[in-house]
Amino acid sequence: MGLRIDKFVWCVRLTKTRSLAAELIVKNKIKLNNLTTKAAKDVSIGDVIYFYRNSAIFTYSILKLPNVRLSASLVNDYIQETTNEEEKEKNRIFVASQKAYRLTGGKPSKKNRRDIEGFLDQWAE
Repeated sequence: MGLRIDKFVWCVRLTKTRSLAAELIVKNKIKLNNLTTKAAKDVSIGDVIYFYRNSAIFTYSILKLPNVRLSASLVNDYIQETTNEEEKEKNRIFVASQKAYRLTGGKPSKKNRRDIEGFLDQWAE
């Protein structure tokens, strides 16, 4: 007996809603055993889910199949994260750069851009 991949992803709290899980599957952001899949595809114990987030690829191995949405404390009994450190570091860098960008005023104004170019030209000489 299997469980739909969109429901499984929602049950183990990888996405907030089941419709978001189905949307990510359609956009190929979630793959099963590194193959493109549909939301109705059944998962089974031992399968690997690839979750593409923020330019990093997170991998999860399925240990058990839940029948209801799990509390956050029980998720680790059902999936095991097998993401390598390089991918986790890519995600941390992306999140830090987004946070730094939001702390600034965003896109530099014309005057700011000219000041930056002038500063960089001084170093180039």
